Amino acid sequence: MSVTVLIPGALRKLTNDSPTLECTGANIAEVIDALDRSCPGIKARLCGENGELRRFVNFYVNSEDIRFLQGRETQLHDGDEVSIVPAIAGG
Repeated sequence: MSVTVLIPGALRKLTNDSPTLECTGANIAEVIDALDRSCPGIKARLCGENGELRRFVNFYVNSEDIRFLQGRETQLHDGDEVSIVPAIAGG
């Protein structure tokens, strides 16, 4: 499946300042692997050593939070938009 991935500003140094990338993958885990092949080091920013998504990075598929879908296994379809959004904390 070909999807568009929206890259946050904090990760654009790994994507040659590109705000979007086209990737293929049947689910979020495969898209992250595809991103890491084209932008080495990005997976380490998105996933912990065990491969689980980091708590402070949120993923959305067509504006739906994957935490309420199937997480890393959320299925993707051609034309889907995957947004990577760093969590914001403060007080």
